[in-house]
Amino acid sequence: MLTLGFLVEMEAKPGREDEVAAFLKEAKALVDAEPGTVTWFACQIGPTSFRIFDTFADEDDRQFHLAGKVRQGLDARADLFATPPRINPIDLLTYKMPA
Repeated sequence: MLTLGFLVEMEAKPGREDEVAAFLKEAKALVDAEPGTVTWFACQIGPTSFRIFDTFADEDDRQFHLAGKVRQGLDARADLFATPPRINPIDLLTYKMPA
């Protein structure tokens, strides 16, 4: 059962939106290599606003992901963001997924 997740909030610097979107699209391959990351969604919700939502079955998997290559990529690309990305740990209450 999925019980944990992250909601990551990112605000691109004006003019850097395409670079943030490209990074997020490329980051999927990094997440694909993490068996403990059950779901991972990257989306754009406004002209400069981006989000990542991901889920995990346990805290060990969540912490592994937090220290992983996507986080390292966000840190290495700090110049793309108007403010540092906000990584919010969340507890899942319920969800629906395909069988």
